[in-house]
Amino acid sequence: MTDFFAVIDATWPPATTRRGGGFLVREGLGGGSRVSCASLETPFEAADIAAAEAAHRALGQEPKFMARPGEEALDAALAARGYELFDPVVIHAAPLSKLSTDVPPVTAFVHWPPLAITREVWAETGIGAERQAVMERVTGPKAAVLGRIRDRAAGAAFIALHERTAMLHALTVLPEYRRAGLARAIMAEAARWAAEAGAEDLSLVVTRANVPANALYQSLGMEVVSAYHYRREGRA
Repeated sequence: MTDFFAVIDATWPPATTRRGGGFLVREGLGGGSRVSCASLETPFEAADIAAAEAAHRALGQEPKFMARPGEEALDAALAARGYELFDPVVIHAAPLSKLSTDVPPVTAFVHWPPLAITREVWAETGIGAERQAVMERVTGPKAAVLGRIRDRAAGAAFIALHERTAMLHALTVLPEYRRAGLARAIMAEAARWAAEAGAEDLSLVVTRANVPANALYQSLGMEVVSAYHYRREGRA
């Protein structure tokens, strides 16, 4: 069975990690919750939370925890300490054999390192230098995907491979070019690259709140295979 959390860590890695009690604490350097959260690595004890909080603060980060399936005791303990739930997330995946790799002409292509125009598309949609730095840290096979429509660059994504599973990150389309099929073309090009790179499955992570994206991935034949959420210190 695929360990999708290992795939996340390999394809969207933190700058550094350290131990805080029984937790693995990630240093994100502004790259988002996924690379700056703590995840439980050993059987849970209440004292571990304080140790993880100290490790976060030593890194200059707000304490933030990932709660995965089977970690209900941790989730309850964090809630009791006043930690608020945010960003419930689902993981979609599908065998590449079920996904289309038919890319309409001149709509999407893979490359690495990212072209300046690819970086500009990311930046215009909130995927700035800190998140782009996460991509640079990936040591395995990886690629950027640039999407074009109406004679201009309007979409982008990042894909990387861990063992036999590829994971897509940072898929975005400029607002004025959405709902025109460009995200589907980018997904098809990503699937084509993943198959050529030796992957058997394609996966991705998306918030539950992103209803259009979840509908798109389901329409492509992907299924929800896991879920998690974060908790952070309550904000007045």
